[in-house]
Amino acid sequence: MRYRTIANTDVRVSEVGFGVWTVSTTWWGGKSEDEAVALLRLAYDLGVTLFDTADTYGNGLGETILAKALGDKRHEIIISTKFGYDFYSHAEPRTGQRELPQNYTPGFLRFALEQSLRRLGTDYIDVYQLHNPRMDAMLRDDLFAELERLYAAGTIRAYGAATGPALPGTEHTDEAMRARPSMHVVQIIYNLLEQDPGRRFFPVAGETETSIFVRVPHSSGLLEGRYTPDTTFPPTDHRSHRPRSWLIDGLKKVAKLDFLTNGRPMTIGQAALKYVLAEPTIVSALPNIYDAAQLREFATAPDCPDLSAADLARIADLYERDFYLEPEPAARCARAGEPVPADTRQRTALSATGRPAR
Repeated sequence: MRYRTIANTDVRVSEVGFGVWTVSTTWWGGKSEDEAVALLRLAYDLGVTLFDTADTYGNGLGETILAKALGDKRHEIIISTKFGYDFYSHAEPRTGQRELPQNYTPGFLRFALEQSLRRLGTDYIDVYQLHNPRMDAMLRDDLFAELERLYAAGTIRAYGAATGPALPGTEHTDEAMRARPSMHVVQIIYNLLEQDPGRRFFPVAGETETSIFVRVPHSSGLLEGRYTPDTTFPPTDHRSHRPRSWLIDGLKKVAKLDFLTNGRPMTIGQAALKYVLAEPTIVSALPNIYDAAQLREFATAPDCPDLSAADLARIADLYERDFYLEPEPAARCARAGEPVPADTRQRTALSATGRPAR
């Protein structure tokens, strides 16, 4: 494992962190509490120090499980958590991809922080993030004044915002960094297959000295090397709600990246992490982790060979040209001036479905 420091802080994080989402919610199929605790402890043994959760993951379960697994390692790990969703007043089970109401008042911030501290069994949070904020929340002076007060008091060691995935705030992450240059961290989606809008934010992050956490570095599993065109996902897995074209086309793109692993001592899952970590403003990648074998694979990725300048140039060319895939039927029909078949129109519309708010 290797480590990087969040800009303008003394908070040092592992290049590969652990996203607690996969072990505290059912979006990825679900884990028992014992399985979750075992994975978290193994991650620590493998050198992972950054554990990213949120108060809303399992309505507090993510924080509780983290405390159970690593409470005795509190001063040796970095706890990153989030606030903003009011699940306290709206505790009914979530259905589908329905988003909970948000509350970014200073009073709710203090309340949410107190609850997180209690669940985590600690008196400080290393990294505290707004959870999927809209731009109006980022412009609240009273909210950021309170974050600054908590930072000065040492109750939080760094703060920032986790934006996205398919929310209005995502596209405005660069504006948010400029509006709030005091932020230490932003968390975004970025990977080999989904480089936009993330790559647009890197120059601004450099200007404002804002460090970046990257989630979904494997494009929801496409870059893990585990799936085939015949893969089916269980009903509780959010990917089961996506059109088949997401899986089929995604795997075609992944096949174009085989040069990253041919004759090299790394898997496509490790190469995907090396790609993310090639960007200097990124301090940690947060892969989805389902089992011990995958955890070991990802935790050793930082020690794999770096991608070369030629590798990065070839990746850039593939991305700019949509990996040289044949255009969809809808695009071919439009180009020829022909009507689009009904089933194609439906599939095209479904492909715009975003991820669940994370």
